[in-house]
Amino acid sequence: MIGGINGGGAMDFIKALTFGAILSAVIALVIGSQGVNSGPLAIQVVSVAEAKAYWSWPVFFGGSGLAFALMLLQR
Repeated sequence: MIGGINGGGAMDFIKALTFGAILSAVIALVIGSQGVNSGPLAIQVVSVAEAKAYWSWPVFFGGSGLAFALMLLQR
């Protein structure tokens, strides 16, 4: 069981991962499309089937952790 006294923390964790992925994709797309790819956000260009996508692991982990903490606080 992940987090929570009453259980159900696994669903909050999955929701937090989804939020982290969306946040990372949006921020990396906005900043990466301007040509910036380094710095503390560590935005990387990912090639998927002849398409370019931007991704940032630090933003993903930070956003997921923040969302998970907020969901646990709302219980």
